[in-house]
Amino acid sequence: MHASIIWLVRLGVDQQVFTTKDAWAARLKLGEEVELLDFAQHLLDAGMVAEDKMELLETIAGLAMAKAKIGPPADDPYASPGSGTRAAVGLPIEPAVSRPAHPMAALMRHAPAEPAAGGKIEDFPFDRLHTLTDAELQKRLRGLLRDCATQGVSDLHLCAGAVPFLRRERALTPLGQTKLTEADALRLNTILLAPHQREQFLERKDLDFALALDASNRYRVNLMFHKGGPAGNYRMIAAKIPELDKIGLRNLDAVRKLLTYHNGLILVTGPVGAGKTTTLAALVAELNEKRHDHIITVEDPIEVVQAAKGCNITQREVGPHTRSFASALKGALREDPDVIVIGELRDLETIEMAISASETGHLVIGTMHTSDASTTLNRLLDVFPPAQQAQIRASVAESLRGIICQRLLPGSDGGLVMACEILIGNPAISALIREGKTAGLRNVLETGQRDGMCLMEHSVFALYQEGRISAATARENISNRVLRARIT
Repeated sequence: MHASIIWLVRLGVDQQVFTTKDAWAARLKLGEEVELLDFAQHLLDAGMVAEDKMELLETIAGLAMAKAKIGPPADDPYASPGSGTRAAVGLPIEPAVSRPAHPMAALMRHAPAEPAAGGKIEDFPFDRLHTLTDAELQKRLRGLLRDCATQGVSDLHLCAGAVPFLRRERALTPLGQTKLTEADALRLNTILLAPHQREQFLERKDLDFALALDASNRYRVNLMFHKGGPAGNYRMIAAKIPELDKIGLRNLDAVRKLLTYHNGLILVTGPVGAGKTTTLAALVAELNEKRHDHIITVEDPIEVVQAAKGCNITQREVGPHTRSFASALKGALREDPDVIVIGELRDLETIEMAISASETGHLVIGTMHTSDASTTLNRLLDVFPPAQQAQIRASVAESLRGIICQRLLPGSDGGLVMACEILIGNPAISALIREGKTAGLRNVLETGQRDGMCLMEHSVFALYQEGRISAATARENISNRVLRARIT
């Protein structure tokens, strides 16, 4: 039984979110290798958690994942039975002490004094923001962001009406117990803005920008308003540009071959938080090392700054440097580029111009929020009206070089590992696209291993065989019955 689930049971029973009997029943139903999120979801689906305790269960699950990195609790709730009703189901006898009036008080009593991975994150005075001057608050917030970046945190959330929290390896961990008021959330999320940015945020109620504290500390920031007031998400950007060999992609020779083309379309896809930005940065860095070309990137916002090496790199940001992706693409065609990198293919005009550029002697690399190669092609083609379908299918069939779909999965030893699906544009793929038979892509992906292709499910199964993900994680991400039968 994973340490995270042992912590979840310990905290959940303490807080009366569910009973010892419920915990034991879930264990018998799901087995020893179940993952934390599946265990928690079963408690919800089975009606073991009252509606008013659902939010508390989510908080406890985040704490359990953080605390599991230290190890299981001393009073293991699945230790050998002792006596009494609780012991009868394998859970420790609860001491006869009165519970605190507020359930979060006991919950935070169990929380580690500092985040489990990496080291200490600065104690931030969320409960006394009103005592800090603007200069002091700016300094403390910069310190908090730097600490998050160095301790493996991916996101920091500062939201009105909620306790500030951070995300590390997909687990959510609250920072203290103080819920931010609307005024405090507005002050926190605007204290680092330039005057024109603050004015723009208050007028539009949304703001995306890149925050650079120094050369090594960059963040992608999204500010918004919701029913409770202002909220901000601060996503950490890796200080060092990742190497293509080290991000977890399979069939690297095939991926590198894609980067040798001087025209065509390469797509990097995956859901939110799947590492598309990291892969895109690694691809551009590889081009920068190996080629001597002019690369133009269009991003919203600029995240990873690429210094010119073999290539001359022009990075443009939607907003400060151009009105939109489409207008930047239109201009780029007159700026003598060899490679055009598009942060996101999100609308008809941008997609149409990207395909056109890939046909006219440019290598175009873009990202989309899709889960596999088949969905990517359908999304790419279906934005066009019926009258253009035949023409656009012919264009994509001719220009598509490859699709890299990726997904991040929880690793057996902590952290995240990448599973990927790779499609290489060959004559069989071109024929399917031209004829509108994208349902046959799976067969070509299965038989195209010599070209460097692979299916997402085969990538997941390979990670399982290598011991990098658990059996439960593999089963969650594989629907093929033959492969599932081989997971023990």
